[in-house]
Parts: sequence; C-alpha cells; structure tokens
Amino acid sequence: MSDPVPQHEPDSTPQSRLERLPLTPTRAWVLVAVLLVLPQVGALLQFLTTSLPVGSTATQVTDQVPVLLSRETIPNQGVHVPGEGWQGTFLGLSPAVVWLLRLVLVYAYGFLCLYWLWRGYLLYRARYRTASWTPLDDGVRRFRQHRWGQFGLLVVLSFLILALFAPAVSPTSLEENVIDPNSNELRYYDDTTGQIETTTVFAANLDSTSQGIPDRHIGPLSYDKYDRFHPFGTLPSGQDLFTQVALGSRISLFIGLVAILISSVISAALALISAYYGGWIDLGIVLLSDATQSLPQLLVVIMLSVVLSQTWIAGLYNGGALLALIFALTGWPSLWRAIRGPALQVSERTWVDAADSYGLPPLTTMRRHIFPYIVGYLLVYASMNLGGIIIGTAGLSFLGLGISPPTPEWGRLVDVGQPLLTTESWHIATIPGVLIVIVVTGFNALGDGVRDAIDAETELENEEETTTAASGAGG
Repeated sequence: MSDPVPQHEPDSTPQSRLERLPLTPTRAWVLVAVLLVLPQVGALLQFLTTSLPVGSTATQVTDQVPVLLSRETIPNQGVHVPGEGWQGTFLGLSPAVVWLLRLVLVYAYGFLCLYWLWRGYLLYRARYRTASWTPLDDGVRRFRQHRWGQFGLLVVLSFLILALFAPAVSPTSLEENVIDPNSNELRYYDDTTGQIETTTVFAANLDSTSQGIPDRHIGPLSYDKYDRFHPFGTLPSGQDLFTQVALGSRISLFIGLVAILISSVISAALALISAYYGGWIDLGIVLLSDATQSLPQLLVVIMLSVVLSQTWIAGLYNGGALLALIFALTGWPSLWRAIRGPALQVSERTWVDAADSYGLPPLTTMRRHIFPYIVGYLLVYASMNLGGIIIGTAGLSFLGLGISPPTPEWGRLVDVGQPLLTTESWHIATIPGVLIVIVVTGFNALGDGVRDAIDAETELENEEETTTAASGAGG
C-alpha cells in the first residue's frame, strides 16, 4: 500500500472534507484496527484488572475472555514420552519451537499494530488535516533518513512490545514460577519409573538451579529434567530467567514513563512561566533549579527511598510508584534547563507580542504560541532522561533498594548473578546487564534522531559544511 498523497483545497475544513471525500479508506482502516484489537482484548482487560483482588467479579469475568496469543492458546509446557514424542504442547511440537513461535507471533502482531497506527496517521494527514503542511512533516522526512535514530526506535519499540506482552512471551508465569510455586504442579516423564509423574513447581525449581557447577547449571536454550525449556537459563533459585527479564521490563517501563511524565509536566510549566514573565519569576525558578540540582541525585534517591519505604505510597506497585515520584522530583531541573533556552527564544518572537497586544490571556499565549515550539525539545531530552532513569532503577535494585521482592527487576537479577560471573552460570548477570545497555542506548539513539529531525538548523549547518568542504576541495 503506497503512502496517500495529500490533496487539499485552500478553503477546505475538516468537516467539509469529511462530507466530500469518500469514507471507504477510513472505514477500512477502522475495520482492520478493530480486527487487530479484538484477538488481544482479553489481555488488555487482564492488564487493567491486575491490581484488583484475585477472585473478584471483574477478574473472574476477564479470565473468561479468550486471548489469541497466550500460553493457554499456544502452550509450551508438555511431557516428552520416549517413542511417542511431546504431549500437551501446541501441535505436539517441542517447547522450544512453541515458545519461539509464540515469540515471533507476538512481535509480528506488535509491529503490525504499530504499522497500522502509522497508516492511520498518513490517512489523517492526507485527507482530514486542515493544514496541507506542518513542520512535523519535515521532521518525519528527516527522521526517515536518520539510521542511528531508526536503530533507537527499533530498540525502543522492541522493548515496549516485550513489556506489554511479557506474560505471553514468557515460558511460564510469575504466579507459577515465583509467587506460589508450591500450589502449582507440573507433569513430567520419569526415566526411573518409566511413567508420567507429577510434582510441584517448587520441587522442580530446586532441581533446576544454576549455581555455577556442572551438576547445578541450566544455561541458555536448555531443558531441565522436567521437560521445561529455559531460553535464558535459570536463576540460582531454579526460576526461569527469561520470565523474570520479561516481567522485569514492565517495572522499568512503568517507573521510567511515570517519572518522565511528571518531570515533563513540571519542567514544561516552569519553562513557559519563566520564558513568558521573566524577571524575578525566572530568577526564582533558576535558584530553585540550582538548589535541587546541587544535591547529589543518587544519594537523595537512596535516602528518600529508605525514609519513605514504610509509607503507603511505597506499597503502590511494590515501590515502583515511589521510585517514579522520587526520580521525577529530583530530575526535573535537567529537563527544565534543556527547554528553557528554546522557550526564551520563542517568547521574544513578534507573534507572541502580537498575541499579547490582542489581549489573549497569558495561559492561552503560552499554550498556543510558545509550547508547540518547545515540545520537540521536550521529547528529545525526555527520551534521553528515560534511559538514565532505567539505569538508576537498576542501580537501586542492585543495592537492594527500590523495588521490593518478589517483583522482578533487572538490577536485582544482575546482583543475584554477580557472584557467578566467572562460573558456568555467567548468564544470570550478563543477559540482564546487556539488555540494560541495549535499551538505554536505544533511548539515547532515539533522542539523537528526534533532535536532528526537529532541528532544521542542524541540517542546514551540515549542508553548509558539506558545501564549504566541497568548495575548498575544488579550489
């Protein structure tokens, strides 16, 4: 499907365009969007009711809604009977093949949904947007030529899909593997008795530990003796590492997004106020920013996380909400300083003076005539700060602070595997550590790409440098 070409009339409005243009493309887009959402609506409802008590009416209803991409629909846990093959797995395939199939389907579904959202944006831009051109169009064009930024976008989208679909891509569940393994059972083929036996997950985990010695090691892409496949191996407790990594991405994403959202609101509001009013108000905000930034952020975060660990807010999302709030209240000065300069430049433009001369309220002037010009810079530096928050969260968990067990977190996994780095069980600390580096690099690369895409002056400077160099070479 080729990109729709914008065709606008000078005097057209969105309402008149909707009345004149055929709605077939729109209806087709909406129909496909509904068909994409319906197979996973059960997973969405379950995600929204995760904070409700188990056994409540809402959770009982949502548990009955089928989910297309899930362990229940495509099961990967089964029993291998010699001479008969795998029993209980999807289509009788091995658990490794079933898990890989489900992983590929989940990522294909996720990227298909993202692509269809992009098609919806192109449809809106071509048919229903009032303006035939906006600066965003040039930004999108420049970003589509920015390979480093596209690499960051790919990493970030892969991380988001992993976090959103963590229960579906995991070989097992957090409830079965960590929270209550004694109440969950599994079936396996016992070579000694020659029969299919039943045991608890807790007992199976005790026999599947990775402790750095040959007879106590389940590495990546390995099976244990209970016919369970472990893509990333197991922990010293015998729990599946991939399940911990996948579900741990959710807590990192939650803390990062909430912290960035709060700090972005604070920094944007203060940047608009300081740019519009200036004078003593701007000076007061500068002093407040300097006072906050003069404190060592890591020590402040550690201190506040310890002091507030017994409060009610520490119980929200097992400490995730508290960490997000602390990172937001200690990290807004850097974000505010990054967008204060562009806000001051825009506030001196003639259109801002014209808006004041027409008697527009200050809030309206800031919202309509200043904020749109700083939102791009806000996105750039928010993306870069998000990577720092993920590292900070992992560092606190590595020190035993922040997220309380049994909620999985990448930093705690690195801490658990650190003593085994030089042994056969090196995977415990190495895999989460490498993922942290990749994700943080992805967010920074995305920020670089967005910055170069929205900053037309950067492109002009590069063109001038290229022209100058070519002229010098020719002379």
